[in-house]
Amino acid sequence: VQLQASGGGLVQAGGSLRLSCAASGRTFSSYRVGWFRQAPGKEREFVAGISWSGISTAYIDSVRGRFTISRDNAKNTVYLQMNSLKREDTAVYYCAADRSMTEVVLTSTRQYDYWGQGTQVTVSS
Repeated sequence: VQLQASGGGLVQAGGSLRLSCAASGRTFSSYRVGWFRQAPGKEREFVAGISWSGISTAYIDSVRGRFTISRDNAKNTVYLQMNSLKREDTAVYYCAADRSMTEVVLTSTRQYDYWGQGTQVTVSS
């Protein structure tokens, strides 16, 4: 499966962005998907994940209540709605996928087989 992340940009603190992860090549509905981010000088970290069905989701504590992950399997796309953005959310955001039809959401970079190219999110004060 090939992944294309998009939707990043420059936004003021308190603003919103919606990231999209579009997949092609295989049936995306059988993949669980995660969003990760990497800030300069820091390791890539898990942000949010969703199971193949969309029923199960997971978030890191720092974004819970502000970010929402969802998917539209008919469009082969997973979204990350980011509200109330903070300067510390500034990073390159990546989507990743792993083929599995379980409700377990993966949170480690090592567990995902497919990665998109990343989209830059910059939050200014």
